Amino acid sequence: MAPFPFSPRFLIFLFLFATLTPLPSFSDPENKKTFIIQVHHETKPSIFPTHRHWYESSLSSVSNTASTPPRVIHTYDTVFHGFSAKLSPSEAQKLQSLGHVITLIPEQVRVPHTTRSPQFLGLTTADRTGLLHETDFGSDLVIGVIDTGIWPERQSFNDRDLGPVPAKWKGHCVAGKDFPATACNRKLIGARYFSGGYEATNGKMNGTTEYRSPRDSDGHGTHTASIAAGRYVSPASTLGYAKGVAAGMAPKARVAMYKVCWNGGCYDSDILAAFDAAVADGVDVASLSVGGVVVPYHLDVIAIGAFGAASAGVFVSASAGNGGPGGLTVTNVAPWVTTVGAGTIDRDFPAYVELGNGKIVPGVSIYGGPGLAPGKMYPIVYAGIGQFGGNGSGDGYSSSLCLEGSLDPKFVKGKIVVCDRGINSRAAKGEEVRKNGGVGMILANGVFDGEGLVADCHVLPATAVGATGGDEIRRYIAAAGNLRANSPPTATIVFKGTRLGVRPAPVVASFSARGPNPESPEILKPDVIAPGLNILAAWPDHVGPSGVPSDGRRTEFNILSGTSMACPHVSGLAALLKAAHPDWSPAAIRSALMTTAYTVDNRGDPMLDESTGNVSSVFDYGAGHVHPEKAMNPGLVYDISTSDYVNFLCNSNYTTKSIHVITRKDADCSGAKRAGHSGNLNYPSLSAVFQQYGKKRMSTHFIRTVTNVGDPNSVYKVTIRPPGGPVVTVQPDTLTFRRVGQKLNFLVRVQTRAVKLSPGGSSVKSGSIVWSDGKHTVTSPLVVTMQQPLD
Repeated sequence: MAPFPFSPRFLIFLFLFATLTPLPSFSDPENKKTFIIQVHHETKPSIFPTHRHWYESSLSSVSNTASTPPRVIHTYDTVFHGFSAKLSPSEAQKLQSLGHVITLIPEQVRVPHTTRSPQFLGLTTADRTGLLHETDFGSDLVIGVIDTGIWPERQSFNDRDLGPVPAKWKGHCVAGKDFPATACNRKLIGARYFSGGYEATNGKMNGTTEYRSPRDSDGHGTHTASIAAGRYVSPASTLGYAKGVAAGMAPKARVAMYKVCWNGGCYDSDILAAFDAAVADGVDVASLSVGGVVVPYHLDVIAIGAFGAASAGVFVSASAGNGGPGGLTVTNVAPWVTTVGAGTIDRDFPAYVELGNGKIVPGVSIYGGPGLAPGKMYPIVYAGIGQFGGNGSGDGYSSSLCLEGSLDPKFVKGKIVVCDRGINSRAAKGEEVRKNGGVGMILANGVFDGEGLVADCHVLPATAVGATGGDEIRRYIAAAGNLRANSPPTATIVFKGTRLGVRPAPVVASFSARGPNPESPEILKPDVIAPGLNILAAWPDHVGPSGVPSDGRRTEFNILSGTSMACPHVSGLAALLKAAHPDWSPAAIRSALMTTAYTVDNRGDPMLDESTGNVSSVFDYGAGHVHPEKAMNPGLVYDISTSDYVNFLCNSNYTTKSIHVITRKDADCSGAKRAGHSGNLNYPSLSAVFQQYGKKRMSTHFIRTVTNVGDPNSVYKVTIRPPGGPVVTVQPDTLTFRRVGQKLNFLVRVQTRAVKLSPGGSSVKSGSIVWSDGKHTVTSPLVVTMQQPLD
């Protein structure tokens, strides 16, 4: 395995120190920024009728008398205690000095991590004894989706044959622009929107391009909500592709939408308000397909909101991010969040390039308009050569990427144009080619993207090809151009529709973010992968399938890719598992998904990495690809309590103040030492990180507790699949259970010798610990990382 850089935590320390201190100092007194302020909630003076009055008084006390006091953007009282406000540096300093203020957290801006998948996962209506039927398709569970809003009229959200709204539900359908309160029904039982943080930074939103309501003007939220819990809809397709039945993971689960993402992004103060409302409303699952830079947990509003949710029994799933295939790119890494990467399914949309020299280059596309003339070859050019600089400017870099305004119509018109992937959206490149007179586009991956392909609803005949194919096409263009012969370079694109039964599948998607965990290397992330490439799901009106503003096409469903699409698969599965096992905690549900996950494809071979074609690793897929039916009956689970998470934070060297910010409680770290170290959190995976400070031999241990959720009288025996090199032992090697709910402990010891590494280098080996009673197989990945210090 390629070496990873020296300690992830060390690598990001300077960045975090420089950019994320709680009270940054600015020389410009007008440089106001939004902060989330945590307070000692219980110390509110009785003179104030509400906490909001108290917060407003606090803001008045720190403002300059000549200016209008800062206003409260949101108040929080469920997963967090405090409020948010836009403050100048001096106001922030003064507010921090007040006795009831615990901390100020600088706001981050996040972004969304932008059918056949139920069948691929083994969830079918024909199976009368499976997970869907045994849970009544999740009908009493509520999935809260924190996203860009929803298009409620879509058939994926119809309430036919659904029973009454669950009695526990306390949420509301908040009316707004083009979204009456009657837009909700027994399927979409709640809808709210949160724009205070967005508008505090950007000013009043443009009502002509966005809806001040839960209505979706982007498409992302409608898509993710229907993946998690869309009803059965047939026929479903996108521009004629992927024809069949569309359905979410939990087709009868109820949906509540919490809109936090706008044209300018998703703002922390709004995200925290959504978490606060969702938990108070009574959701069972919170699904979050957005993310940003990884920071310590006490500065990470998603981690803070998710901790409050998990403490209330809410399962939180979040997308791992689309920063792959590089290492250390995974986001949403808190151990109380289930972090989901993306894999492929056994369906694709081939569209190959035929070159004038007879060679065929494979590609993918879901273009659905008029095609290129059959049998006709078109002139082909690479946009990156000098003559294609914007209007002759010679900016080959911009034109190679087909950025807006970079192409010269004189050279593009009537031709197929090769554009490099990167910077602007893939569909926007096609729009740039189209408006300059090009007849088609070939989107070529760069070296970093490798061979991972994403199919898009392009606005002109277009296909995406891998890095190898892109190189071959560019070489052909260059060679034919150099010959200056009577046969200039030509090509055409041939669209082959929808192909099913693709092998191998699943494959780890190239874009899926990878470990190791940048904040807590002792916790393996991502946790699992789920379908995230070319996923069919509901789509709003008024938004073209390409997402390009000029795209006037309309479709009820669209095909998108991203860990954004993988996350709601797990959200829906979590709802089904919660319906089947109402007493399971969020940690138990995650454990069931992880210990039953698989790491082989439909050929029976180890899962591959799409970007390279090589065998993938635990840093790519975590525990593996989710297996819903097996997760319903995992045999054993690794459960985690709130106090376990506190011990983890203590052993991760968080201060008691920082732990209070996350947990809202005073932490006693004196007992944490009994847990030994942060790797002893009762997590379903095990990660040992050794620093080679001249030591020849090193060892560590893990203490784990498993709870029997299988058969009352069962005996589990361990099988060790050790990483190459380290010696691994497990004591005891047999666990004998007498009843359901019984807990037993075991100890895993890892011993290793130093390996030769260059300064700052590392070596990673992986294996697994498997418990089995002959009926259940409970698998935990084990990762051993050796790191050589820089000095």
